[in-house]
Amino acid sequence: MYNLAEKHTRLIKSEAKRLGFLACGISKAEFLEEEAPRLEHWLNQNYHGEMAYMENHFDKRLNPKLLVDGAQSVISLLLNYYPENKQRDSSYKISKYAYGEDYHFVLKDKLKSLLAYIQEQIGEVHGRAFVDSAPVLDKAWAAKSGLGWVGKNSNLITRKTGSFYFIAELIVDLKLEYDNPTTNHCGSCTACIDACPTEAIVSPYVVNGSQCISYYTIELKNNLPEDMQVRFQDWIFGCDICQDVCPWNKFSKPHQEEKFLPHENLLHFTKKDWEEITQETFNEVFKNSAVKRTKFQGFVRNVKFLKDKF
Repeated sequence: MYNLAEKHTRLIKSEAKRLGFLACGISKAEFLEEEAPRLEHWLNQNYHGEMAYMENHFDKRLNPKLLVDGAQSVISLLLNYYPENKQRDSSYKISKYAYGEDYHFVLKDKLKSLLAYIQEQIGEVHGRAFVDSAPVLDKAWAAKSGLGWVGKNSNLITRKTGSFYFIAELIVDLKLEYDNPTTNHCGSCTACIDACPTEAIVSPYVVNGSQCISYYTIELKNNLPEDMQVRFQDWIFGCDICQDVCPWNKFSKPHQEEKFLPHENLLHFTKKDWEEITQETFNEVFKNSAVKRTKFQGFVRNVKFLKDKF
């Protein structure tokens, strides 16, 4: 006979699967002791660049009880975004996670549904949903709950499905059965480190965020550094290089989420099409997309930066 925590855990994992999540793992809500010195060192090295928000809420990033009163469990969830169809090879490139609708909205809706289900089935449970927009170390929690290991490119990697997925959490004041961390399977491989054109992976498991192509094309609001121009390899929003070369991503399977399907122009546009894009076309192709973070002006800046290279 199952105890209550085990019964509740089975209910939650079953519903997470029904909602379309790739995987669900659960860990005890407690202070992240191992991550504290790593995060402090990373910030002290200024690896976050102009992402000043990373300096905020240091304690909350490490202690879930400061985010949810009486927190007992962190429910980590993965949602696949690997696309079946990709952009033409000869075009400027957009990171695969931004092909469809902004993942923040898609994940938030699923998390709200999961929390509502928990409250309906179990009773008075308090919790909060977190999708990459609050001070939560999602990769650390996902690793702690056995969903994968943090690779040398600092992405969460799983043996069965690689790393093309989003990570989100529900932090709840409900005691559940906790999963165990998995083992690291990067071995002696340095494919991601060797392939990074900006040398952003400064050492295994440490990424200088302020050197990453994703940072330059999304976070940096000033002019792009000219010495980086030849290194961008045609990326105009985000970068997938360290994931594309990871051997574990040969196991990636296409997602089944309709909201992540791209506008057909995104797949078929040539470099010339991107260079001549208008505000109207930008709004149409990237309606409800994460690409809108750059705004039209930022997107055009990125395209022009690469166009001027030739």
